[in-house]
Amino acid sequence: MESDRGWKELFLIEVNRLGWAFGEREWKALETYWEALIRANREVNLTSITDREEGFWKHFYDSLAVAVWPGLPESGRIIDVGTGAGFPGLVLRVVRPGYQLVLLDALQKRIRFLREVCRKLEMPDVEVCHGRAEEFGRMKGRREFFDVAVARAVARLPVLAEYLLPFVRPGGWAVAWKGPEVEEEVREAEGAVRKLGGTVEGVFRYALPGDRGRRSLVVLRKTAPTPPEYPRRPGVPEKRPLG
Repeated sequence: MESDRGWKELFLIEVNRLGWAFGEREWKALETYWEALIRANREVNLTSITDREEGFWKHFYDSLAVAVWPGLPESGRIIDVGTGAGFPGLVLRVVRPGYQLVLLDALQKRIRFLREVCRKLEMPDVEVCHGRAEEFGRMKGRREFFDVAVARAVARLPVLAEYLLPFVRPGGWAVAWKGPEVEEEVREAEGAVRKLGGTVEGVFRYALPGDRGRRSLVVLRKTAPTPPEYPRRPGVPEKRPLG
């Protein structure tokens, strides 16, 4: 689109600066994704951001900013827990077609949107699952199956660790998108992470271009199997976070 020309060039520059090989194919896929998102958003609350440029920066670029973590694998099994409108998992799949991706969300209306957008993006192998992390994290073929579990804007870290780490194989990672002030949250989560068989690998910071805000990625390393009593039943992690 003509109106896209100025900021599109900057977007391509900044995304490639993150280390992605990002060109017209990926741009067109994100355009298709955005158009489907805005159309569906009229009936289902998927995003409060409806301006195209802001959406590309605050949803798509933010998802791709995981590249500031140097341990990001080139391929593997990834689950996006509480994926909502597909951020960050589906955006990552656009730039890394080799990812075996599972999108998990507890709201059926979001699931219908995700299945439709996967159809439009010609990604029939992306698995879209309706359910809660506390239940899926106990299932055979899900528990300790994934190389990476990701979540963006889902819960505070002590709760999120209990959602994510049961999915991750020993030696794998859980990655949480967070705001700029994350130190206290990380300290609160350290005990929970240890109980779940993990350790805090690091906090990686970045900024959205154009003074759109600062963010953090918290990376947890899975060092041992998660004890069988975790995750606890639905609702308990949020009500009684591990300490």
